Amino acid sequence: MNITATFAPIDRILDDFAFLDDWDDRYRYLIELGRALEPLAPEAHSDANKVQGCASQVWLEKSVRQEADGAHLDFKGDSDALIVRGLVAIVIALFSGRPAAEIVDTDAEAVFEKIGLREHLTAQRSNGLRSMVTRIKTEAAAAAAAA
Repeated sequence: MNITATFAPIDRILDDFAFLDDWDDRYRYLIELGRALEPLAPEAHSDANKVQGCASQVWLEKSVRQEADGAHLDFKGDSDALIVRGLVAIVIALFSGRPAAEIVDTDAEAVFEKIGLREHLTAQRSNGLRSMVTRIKTEAAAAAAAA
């Protein structure tokens, strides 16, 4: 499966996962998603951007922009582990560019369930994924409150 330079929106990722029956193929796709992430600037690999609670190193960089319907959050991310970098790509596809209030209300667990991630990730990776989602929702709640 060939991924373009920009990551696919979450609906496309869900469709691609549904098309792939074998989990070896799904893991390869997850790695490809990670490789397709826009590179994170070296200075963004900072303690402020580091996600706590991940066994691998994970960084999420947030920017907020005001739109007519309120604050929208954009995310970039990176990890030092290939599969985790793919998980970062999924989280970014799910949340980035959306209004803060919508991010807070998004049921990420339902999306991960649709993909089948929970039963195919180690406990450490599941905890890390939960930490990424918690971090994003916390930042979205703060941006919504400040708007």
